[in-house]
Amino acid sequence: MPTPRFWDPDGTKYGVPTYPWRLAPDGLATRAQLRAAGLRPGGQEIAAQILWRSRRARGGIRAAYLYRIDHARPVRPMTAGKRAALDKAMTARRTCPNCRNDAGYCIPRSLGVCVACAFPNCELGAA
Repeated sequence: MPTPRFWDPDGTKYGVPTYPWRLAPDGLATRAQLRAAGLRPGGQEIAAQILWRSRRARGGIRAAYLYRIDHARPVRPMTAGKRAALDKAMTARRTCPNCRNDAGYCIPRSLGVCVACAFPNCELGAA
């Protein structure tokens, strides 16, 4: 049986241990997987990576970095000041600069204004 294309567990070819999609060993996790478990990398170096072919990526190859779960730290709790700052930022993203109304969604950056202001004659844009 031939070895998979991105199989390099000792890191000689890519400089860091590399595994193909879904073949990473237990005890390693991506940032998203750590976050789902209530953890963060906590300053540790990348332990390994997963590589896979993708038509969307430049160069045709995408990477996901893996961290050791046993070295991960708990996520820091949200402070009251940070929560207030995030609420203020999200309110600013939902407020239309043209009509000053809360659109109820984040204003598309491509439009710069709410849909009702961008398309005033359209049935979908009329509020």
